[in-house]
Amino acid sequence: MTVFFRTAPWLALALTLAASPALAASGPPPGYILTDNADLAFTSPDGATRLEQYMKDSEDLFGVKWQVWARRGEERTELKPEQGYPAGFRFTGDSQWLVRMQKTGSGEQDLFLYHFESGAFVNATKKPLSDLAWTYFHSRPDTRKMKLDYHISANLMKGTEDGYRWLGVDWPNNRYLLISLSGEMDKHPKTVAVKGLADWKCRYDLKTGKFDVPKMFAKGNAEALRWEIKR
Repeated sequence: MTVFFRTAPWLALALTLAASPALAASGPPPGYILTDNADLAFTSPDGATRLEQYMKDSEDLFGVKWQVWARRGEERTELKPEQGYPAGFRFTGDSQWLVRMQKTGSGEQDLFLYHFESGAFVNATKKPLSDLAWTYFHSRPDTRKMKLDYHISANLMKGTEDGYRWLGVDWPNNRYLLISLSGEMDKHPKTVAVKGLADWKCRYDLKTGKFDVPKMFAKGNAEALRWEIKR
């Protein structure tokens, strides 16, 4: 005897959804409010992508959360990770690369790199771009011994949109990012109020994923390593 089972329509739908990939989120979860601060809204040079920043308030100052969503038409994609502060952004001139300048605390900042792929911006590196820059910094013979304790900050220099022409260079457009590193030390001579690193520059190649230091920054970087404020 053959027995036939009829699956209820709602059960069939549930089974189908369970077996399918998770549906893409269409926006931030409940509780996140779009900021009306015009300084926190950014648009790509080609006008196709608009970045929106949403905040979830909390009675606890440290419980405030911020999410960034990239909108293209009716589609929205979250630029991860979620953070405790709003962020600044810069696009390359071809609108294919995006750098997030993310405050993480008092005088501290990280950088995240995104690339436009399959119709949306996605994380371009497994680790934050700032982590990669600091790894490069500590890999060099002239900087590997410097240990910083606080106000550790990675900054993206202006000029991503036009290949840093303001510096008088003729680098290819949409190829490089210039990053400036800074930080301070707890342990320093008693005659010095603050000692650390100030505005040490390196260059990141978007094509090869490698760092270097152009010769034009050699003198300034040497001075950055000797930065101090006398008492």
